[in-house]
Amino acid sequence: MDQFDLYVNTDKDTNKTYPYFVDIQNSLLDTLNSRVVIPLTPIKKSEKNYPENLCPIVKINNENFALLTHQITSVSVNFLKKKETSLSSKRDDIVAAIDFLVTGI
Repeated sequence: MDQFDLYVNTDKDTNKTYPYFVDIQNSLLDTLNSRVVIPLTPIKKSEKNYPENLCPIVKINNENFALLTHQITSVSVNFLKKKETSLSSKRDDIVAAIDFLVTGI
């Protein structure tokens, strides 16, 4: 599993609200049975804008999603079965959002 890989949320109870998770855990920790992830949620035109320094926006299959950095969590490795793509091109935005969450800077 590579850092910043994007996975489809296959859980039928939560995948409408959080259709994707981005794995932010460093690959040096691949031996652990869990991964630290950030959920993504679709952005609807009627919704308020998310604070971009905390919730970067990414386009997936021509649809905009917000990374909900403030909802960072961990999941079992077994939960991340279907890789969609990589968000490594958004690395700087993701790390900056995590930094803002932790330090406020």
